[in-house]
Amino acid sequence: MIDVMHEAEELGRGLPLAERLDRRWVVRVGVNGFFNWAEDTMRRISSKAALADAINYAVKRREVLTRLCDDARLKADNNRAENCLRPVALGRKNYLFAGSDKGGERAAAIYTLIQTARLNFVDPEARLRDVLTRIVDGHPATRVGAVMLEHWSEPISFSSG
Repeated sequence: MIDVMHEAEELGRGLPLAERLDRRWVVRVGVNGFFNWAEDTMRRISSKAALADAINYAVKRREVLTRLCDDARLKADNNRAENCLRPVALGRKNYLFAGSDKGGERAAAIYTLIQTARLNFVDPEARLRDVLTRIVDGHPATRVGAVMLEHWSEPISFSSG
């Protein structure tokens, strides 16, 4: 059922919104089929079962989960967000060695700076190298605006890979 829905979404990719919405009937049939299955299954299993917890989680979010059937702008997956978070997830065990809560906070701040640079099409390494060099060379704190991302200019030289 999920494969059929994803195939319908793939075939609709790049089409105008109205045409994409016309194709969403396949998704609606699949989503409705899932919720019919969920309701039927809930009648047959113990409410204390782990499966019941999982089904209840989905059923309580039915409105949100079915919203894409009526709005062609929405995507059926969150792959883009997951791809942005993948480096954080891959490094999760390394955070155990941050040394302290402060070390973890510093790591989070660095990740934020790097991702913000990427989202603004700025090479994060060049930006950090330049800003840190300026700090070491005595850039005055009163002129922090000069190194803010919106005022900083360095050629774009990284590939978004």
